[in-house]
Amino acid sequence: MFDNLKSSSRLAIGALVAVTAAWGATFIVVQDAVSRMPVMDFLAVRFCLAALVMIAIRPQSLRGMGSPGFKRAAVLGLALGLGYITQTFGLQHASAAVSGFITGMFVVLTPVVSWLVLKRKTGANVWWAVILATIGLAVLSLNGWSIGIGELLTLLCAIFFAFHIVGLGEWSSKHDVYGLAVLQISFVGILSLVAALPGGLTLPPDSGVWGAVVITALVATAFAFVIQTWAQSLVSATRAAVIMTMEPVFAGFFAVVLAGDRLTLRIVIGGALVLAAMLLTELKSKPKPGQMLASSVPNVAGGLEVGNAVSTTEN
Repeated sequence: MFDNLKSSSRLAIGALVAVTAAWGATFIVVQDAVSRMPVMDFLAVRFCLAALVMIAIRPQSLRGMGSPGFKRAAVLGLALGLGYITQTFGLQHASAAVSGFITGMFVVLTPVVSWLVLKRKTGANVWWAVILATIGLAVLSLNGWSIGIGELLTLLCAIFFAFHIVGLGEWSSKHDVYGLAVLQISFVGILSLVAALPGGLTLPPDSGVWGAVVITALVATAFAFVIQTWAQSLVSATRAAVIMTMEPVFAGFFAVVLAGDRLTLRIVIGGALVLAAMLLTELKSKPKPGQMLASSVPNVAGGLEVGNAVSTTEN
């Protein structure tokens, strides 16, 4: 599908920037939609629609995935689905700007999860980045001595996304990219559908919510997930991670410009600390040739995740 574009790294970089902008904008779209439609119902319709469209476009992509492919996609879909569910619920209790910044912490959490699960060595700079990001989160989210439910749910989202990144980094090169993307999105749709069925599935109530479903399903899920995965095959881990830090920046920008959120000093300082932590984690990493693991990063409320890569050794 993307064979003719394999040499176009500049196009890949441009595509990643565009995708991060789409993901940042969808925070607002989702927040508005779930105020008029149950969260689980919204996610179920969104991901099922995305999966059906992707299968219709390229049904042959599922052939040859085999039992290992389906099992791995199920695990990845579970992590991704839980990430989207906690993120979307979090948007009901936190502003789009704050949610976008906290979700961006998956970039910092990914090397931590990689160390815990895969025993990858992690340099001192990564731990300093974790501390810096934690301080940034505190500035953004703390209300007195407590953390709101919206911020806590969004932090859980970032953790699930980090697990998804690490798992995808281990398995993405072993299967067809498009097929693996279709299966993951399908499992997220099924998970959301199961969660929504007890109360009865509610379809979008009006054209505005239907528009949000279509935009997030086609642009921020199906298209973005495939483009992100393709771009990761052309862009180095460090460059992709730096580009990916634009997602929370776009989220904050659109929240202020389009949603009327007030740009407070607290958001500016906290957001700057989180962004600095992400840059410190990725820019200081010096993976040795052949030691990088390509991975897909989960996104934010609107879209898929953005791609990230975890090196076997981070200096």
